[in-house]
Amino acid sequence: MSSNPVAETVASLMPRAKAELTELVAFKSVADFDQYPRSESEGAANWIADALRSEGFQDVALLDTPDGTQSVYGFLPGPEGAKTVLLYAHYDVQPPLDEAAWATPPFELVERDGRWYGRGAADCKGGVVMHLLALRALKANGGVPVHVKVIVEGSEEQGTGGLERYAEEHPELLTADTIVIGDAGNFRAGLPTVTATLRGMTLVRVQVDTLEGNLHSGQFGGAAPDALAALIRVLDSLRAKDGSTTVDGLAGDSAWDGLQYEEQAFREDAKVLDGVELIGSGTVADRVWARPAVTVLGIDCPPVVGATPSVQAGARALVSLRVPPGVDAGEATKLLQAHIEAHTPWGARVSTEQIGQGQAFRADTSSPAYASMAEAMAVAYPGQEMQSAGMGGSIPLCNTLASLYPRTEILLIGLSEPEAQIHAANESVSPDELERLSVAEALFLRNYAAS
Repeated sequence: MSSNPVAETVASLMPRAKAELTELVAFKSVADFDQYPRSESEGAANWIADALRSEGFQDVALLDTPDGTQSVYGFLPGPEGAKTVLLYAHYDVQPPLDEAAWATPPFELVERDGRWYGRGAADCKGGVVMHLLALRALKANGGVPVHVKVIVEGSEEQGTGGLERYAEEHPELLTADTIVIGDAGNFRAGLPTVTATLRGMTLVRVQVDTLEGNLHSGQFGGAAPDALAALIRVLDSLRAKDGSTTVDGLAGDSAWDGLQYEEQAFREDAKVLDGVELIGSGTVADRVWARPAVTVLGIDCPPVVGATPSVQAGARALVSLRVPPGVDAGEATKLLQAHIEAHTPWGARVSTEQIGQGQAFRADTSSPAYASMAEAMAVAYPGQEMQSAGMGGSIPLCNTLASLYPRTEILLIGLSEPEAQIHAANESVSPDELERLSVAEALFLRNYAAS
């Protein structure tokens, strides 16, 4: 890091940042209250509210959103007549999945091999700390030159749309000249990147029923329709032989013309086993940033341990469909549901239920805010120019904000570079990335104020 005073201040604050991230990671703030107590999410929300108050934020509030979770809001006034910047992050996290796969407890921040491990360290509790670091660095070096609004969501990972609906009902709350979404990541650690596009998504629950109850597979198997086998047929119909997503009526041939993702680098990032092929066609960037992608997230059926020799009467699955920019998520949902119904074999009874949806997003990277961010990143990452990349994941709030505030510039940065392994076991954050991006955000706010 350079001798820039802002960078020096951020460097001096890193021990405090680690201590704060340790406290935040300790909250088991999974916004699925059937799995984790609501009190864990409330604890994280209150921690953030207290942190904002200690930094001089006004109007700090825990917003009760329509999906039953809380988002944290605060306003830090800047100089009279200054621009307003909204900083976004989320404090809810994915469940840790198989805790046995973690080298250290998922809700304890542990330093190992130069990285900090823990659920939410990168996605996105680290984003909360990044915003705090940037603001503290500016306060220590002449003050914050813009009005700052902070919004920290409590259910982003669930896709239940609580903050989106709240923002629609209170459109004045999040108005800003520019919004910085701190929930993306660099294309590669050390390569400063803004995210230009996000895929949207839809979640559909599929239920297949064929019998009034399970049957003995010896007595009835061979003629009795097996609901699990029918479900498997349906799910298999969603992919071509090469693994490409095939939903009837949904185009899957778009191309990405920006920064490319080399296949070998992708294999390493995704930890693909030796000898296992990648799926789909086109470039890797086409597949993960510009085309639809279906994933079976879970299947309800008997586990192998304890299974009986039975023909299954019913089975269900949760299916995710990532939707590229230019495709309406609502239309994609209808096509997915129609495909499932059309491909269900043997006259089996099938029902589909949409349980979550978010639109795709495309940023205007030619805007003045992006020029300010490019200048800031060039200082925070000496010798590197800012890159624009896509991201296969979804941040449904982006499109809501873009619709509510069509003149507002939206930038996406963050800590979720490939080594972070977000949503997987052993999620981690690079403290170097946290430090550099905090510097970049601080310098961006200064540059943008002067633009």
